[in-house]
Amino acid sequence: MNSPPSTTSCQRVSGSSLVTNWIVFGDKFDAAICSVQIPAAVFDSMERRGDSAVYFSVLAVTCFHFMLQLITILNRCHRFPGFVYQQARFSSDHQSIEIAVRPRKGSKAVCSRCHKPAPGYDQLTERRFEFIPFWGFLLFLLYSMRRVDCRRCQAVVVEEVPWGDGKRTLTKAYMLFLARWARRLSWKETAESFRTSWDKVFDAVEHVVTWGLEHRVLGQIDAIGVDEIQYARGHKYLTLVYQIDLGVTRLLWIGKERTIESFQGFFTAMGKDVISKIVFVCSDMWEPYLKLIREHCSEALHILDRFHIVAKMNKALDNVRAEETSGMKREGRAPVLRKSRWLLLRRSESLGTDQHFRLRDLLRYNLKTVRAYLLKEAFQQLWEYNSPVWAGKFLDEWCRRTMRSRIEPMKKIASSLRNHRELILNYFRAQKLLSSGVVEGLNNKAKVTMRRSYGFRTYRVLELALYHSLGKLPEPDCTHDFF
Repeated sequence: MNSPPSTTSCQRVSGSSLVTNWIVFGDKFDAAICSVQIPAAVFDSMERRGDSAVYFSVLAVTCFHFMLQLITILNRCHRFPGFVYQQARFSSDHQSIEIAVRPRKGSKAVCSRCHKPAPGYDQLTERRFEFIPFWGFLLFLLYSMRRVDCRRCQAVVVEEVPWGDGKRTLTKAYMLFLARWARRLSWKETAESFRTSWDKVFDAVEHVVTWGLEHRVLGQIDAIGVDEIQYARGHKYLTLVYQIDLGVTRLLWIGKERTIESFQGFFTAMGKDVISKIVFVCSDMWEPYLKLIREHCSEALHILDRFHIVAKMNKALDNVRAEETSGMKREGRAPVLRKSRWLLLRRSESLGTDQHFRLRDLLRYNLKTVRAYLLKEAFQQLWEYNSPVWAGKFLDEWCRRTMRSRIEPMKKIASSLRNHRELILNYFRAQKLLSSGVVEGLNNKAKVTMRRSYGFRTYRVLELALYHSLGKLPEPDCTHDFF
C-alpha cells in the first residue's frame, strides 16, 4: 500500500462533472485508481484561517487514513474473489459513505440463471447496494452490473454478484443483520434504530426465512403438536404445527384457518416419508384435526390435549355459576356467588389465605355451582395416575358420577370424555412424557411476537414473523458474523 500523500499532493478539483467542488488526494485525479475525497467546503473553512496549512494537513491525513482503513476492514470481513474495493468517499450530503466496487481484471462474470461463468456482453448503469451502517453513517456499495451472453441459457442476462440477491437493494450481509435484530425488536423499532424503512426490514426477513425454509433439514420427527391461535378479529385462526421432540421444539408449518383443507396442507408439505415416521401426535378435540390425524397418522399414538380438557371443564363450571347467579338474582336470594368466579376456576393451591377462607364458606352451600366445582377438583386426580388401566377406571367412575349429577354443562363434558376415552388414556400409554404444555408455551411465544408489533398488516407478514421467531431455521452463510 502506498504511503499517505503529503499536503503538497492535495489539489482542488472544480468544474468536473464527476467531482465538482471536491478535494482529491493523489498526484492527479484518476477515477480508475483508489482515491479519497472530502468536501471542498471543509477546505474553504480551513483556508480562511491563518494556520490553514497545519489544520488542513492534519485533516487530510486523518481522512485519508480513515478511508483506507475502511477499505481494509471490508477486505478482511466482506471480501469476494473477482471484485475489488476501488475507492471510498463521502456522499454529497455528508450523511453516508460510498464504496466503489469494480471487477478484478481478468475475472469473468457469473450468469444469474445457471450460476456458471459466461462471456461479457455489456455493462449497465451503476447500482447502489446498502450495507451495514458504520459509526452512524449509511454505507453503500456502488457497482455497475455487467450483462453476460450465456451460451448454456441461450440468453443475455445480468450477472450474479455474491453480495446481492436479485433486484434487492440491500446486501445479503445487511439483510441478515436486520433479520437478526428483528427477532429481538419489533420490525418498526428495527427500522428506526438503523435509519431504514419497515419495507426493507420486511425484505430482509423474507430473504432469510425463504432461504431457511429451502435449506432446512426436517430429519427424524417423532412427535408433533397441533393447535390453533386467533390472529385477528372475526374468528380468524391460524393452524400451527410444532415439532415437540424431547430436546427439539420448533415451528414446522403454518396454515390459514382451522379447516380440513388448510390442515391437509401440512401433510402435503411434509411428505409421506416424514409423516409415516411420526410416533406421537398431540392435539385438542377439534374434529377436523382428529379426522386427518386418523387418516394420515394411523400408526402414531394420538394424545388429546390435557390443557384443552381442563379449559373446557372450567368453561362448563363458569356457565353453571353464571346461570345460577342469574337465577338467584331473579328470585331475590342473597348473592352468595357474587365475585366468586376466580375462586372457583383457580386451583386450590393457587389461592391466598383470605381466598381459602372465603372458598370454605362458599362450599357450605348446597348449590349446583358447588357440586360442579367438586366434580372439577375431583377430576384433577386423573393426572396423578401412571397406569392407563387404573386411569381408565377412574375416568369411567368420574363420568358415571357426573352423568348422574343433573348438571347439564358438566354432563356434556362427561359425554365428550367418554367419546374420546382412548385418546385421553394415550397420555398415560406415552408414560406422561408428552403433553400440550410445550405447545401452549410455543403458542404464547407466537402471541408475544404478534403483540410486540401490535399485529401485522397481512397474513404473509405474520407467517414470515412466526417462522422467523419460532422456526429455528438455518441462516445464509456470511463472510463475517456482524451480529
